[in-house]
Amino acid sequence: MSASGAAAHAVRVITSPAEMSAWSDAARARGERIAFVPTMGYLHAGHVALLQEGRRRGDRLVLSIFVNPTQFGPQEDLDRYPRDLPGDLAKAAAAGTDVAFVPERAGMYPPGHQTTIQVHGLEQGLCGATRPGHFVGVATVVCKLFNIVRPHVTVFGEKDFQQLAVIRRMVLDLDLSVEVIGLPTVREPDGLAMSSRNKFLSPDERARAVALSRALFAARDACQAGQRDAATLLAAAEATVAPAVTRLQYLELCDAETLQSISKVDRPAVMAVAAFLGQTRLIDNVRLG
Repeated sequence: MSASGAAAHAVRVITSPAEMSAWSDAARARGERIAFVPTMGYLHAGHVALLQEGRRRGDRLVLSIFVNPTQFGPQEDLDRYPRDLPGDLAKAAAAGTDVAFVPERAGMYPPGHQTTIQVHGLEQGLCGATRPGHFVGVATVVCKLFNIVRPHVTVFGEKDFQQLAVIRRMVLDLDLSVEVIGLPTVREPDGLAMSSRNKFLSPDERARAVALSRALFAARDACQAGQRDAATLLAAAEATVAPAVTRLQYLELCDAETLQSISKVDRPAVMAVAAFLGQTRLIDNVRLG
């Protein structure tokens, strides 16, 4: 199915997990390949890029919109997380989406729900160090979504690099029959990684937030020029980021597969940062090596 043909009809909204699975079973029975993009909604151009990639990789394209409560900590922004279902559906239709799965909380976590999934090693550092339980919530809800939607292929953004690593490990360890595709981070013209949380930045915070990507890009350039020492690369990046942000939560250079800290870029690596601008927490990363 072409993207233009898919975009010509309205997106079908499904709220029931049972109805979603029935739709997918019927598509599979017809021999159709299902591509799936899980989101928490408030779609921006980064999400649209994921949908467009899914459209290319599947005969049918499913988007999920679910603000998952189990991946938010008690002091985090669950209630203020931005929502815009009409806008999301319009963007989804333009990208050629066939179905938007928009479950209620009770449908995803029925009374008595007590089973979770934990990817022990990969969840420990980076965001996991300051957001205990976050990746248990992520792994559990994504596994549930895979079981409900039953996709052949799923597309995630590399901006949430640790999340992508956790999901890939879960799929491998649990023998889930879905291909996981990672798409490079989509950025604003000045380099800031696109995020639903960017809307919370004041004009001054938005101007200062670009320091995250500038520092990461400078580290990538230095690495390409021959600098391999992690301490040197991190010190230069921190000198750019720290003065611009309200609070630097972490800045680390890690093995791109294990996410363990490294002292030298002698393998595929990722430099990752998390920082607060006012009350808004932003993350970003670049690949090195």
